[in-house]
Amino acid sequence: MACKCTPPQIQRYIARISGPLLDRIDIHIDVPAVRVSELAARECAEGSAEIRERVCRARRTQQDRFAGERVFSNAQMTPRLIRKFCPLAPGTQQTLERAITRWGLSARAYDRIPKVGRTIADLEGRENISEEHVSEAVNYRTLDRSFWQ
Repeated sequence: MACKCTPPQIQRYIARISGPLLDRIDIHIDVPAVRVSELAARECAEGSAEIRERVCRARRTQQDRFAGERVFSNAQMTPRLIRKFCPLAPGTQQTLERAITRWGLSARAYDRIPKVGRTIADLEGRENISEEHVSEAVNYRTLDRSFWQ
């Protein structure tokens, strides 16, 4: 049976989860139910084999990037490694700062967003983290946002 949660019910549930715990989760998004019409659509989406290959390429990129370091993936980067491997162009940095200010995100989110942006760029085969990558990473922080509180 599908959950028919109203916003107050969602707010009470989210309020039970501590902010510091939510801060430690890199990606949290709301996933709406898929409509029957979308299930019946005959459009070809990216297949599992293609997705797997893209993920494997991104993982190889990360392994090469962290050769000689004590980490093996973007998720394991320390603040020092974030500064080294996730440089943001001035415009991209401003996008991150605006998001932190607008949504009231924490200092921990300030480090987590570039890591997720780095992963998004890796999945696209891009060397640099763009504003679009940072914006997408910010969108994966939905539970951090003040409208849940």
